[in-house]
Amino acid sequence: MKQYPRKEGKYFFSVQTATMLSVLIFIVAVGASAFRKDDLPKKEIEFKAINRDSVESVKAFATVYKVLMSPRCMNCHPAGDVPLQGDDSHLHVMGPKRGVDGKGVYAMKCSNCHQEANTPGLHTPPGNPEWHLPPADMKMVFQGKSPHELAKQLVDPNKNGHKDMKKLIEHADDGLVLAGWNPAEGRTLPPVSHAEFKKAWLTWLKKGAYAPKK
Repeated sequence: MKQYPRKEGKYFFSVQTATMLSVLIFIVAVGASAFRKDDLPKKEIEFKAINRDSVESVKAFATVYKVLMSPRCMNCHPAGDVPLQGDDSHLHVMGPKRGVDGKGVYAMKCSNCHQEANTPGLHTPPGNPEWHLPPADMKMVFQGKSPHELAKQLVDPNKNGHKDMKKLIEHADDGLVLAGWNPAEGRTLPPVSHAEFKKAWLTWLKKGAYAPKK
């Protein structure tokens, strides 16, 4: 390494050497930051915590399936683009359409009738600030699905709204999900309480999110 004398009799590194040292320090710093624990992929951390048990998972999904196939859930997850209505899940009498964002089309917007809260009175429109169907590019159909088909769909990011494990867990407390247990007068509740549903939902997911065979 070539050195150059200074007037004081001391030496200093060449510009080239100083530049090389700066580059080396930068590489080491970047490399170290890449291995910080908090930068690990979240999915990897979450899935490591799963205590897999196919029997318990499938058993829990039986409860989840009952709830999701009840009118309070399935009516907003139809096979077609018209929402379902009533405890018998008939086609919505007003004939609204899904629309690109799931909130209706033209003058037939969901929010025209479904206000931010339930309308008082028997069989009046239930309400919620986010009332809508799934969007056209992610329909999340429940109607007509077998337990196996629905379980597979729920954990497929390309079909479930790009939800990972964390978001699926959080979805149990989504405002529109909770609205199923506050359906306004004249409508039946889901077959189990929200607390029971949430317990089954979390058990199914955390035990491995296994799909029933059929």
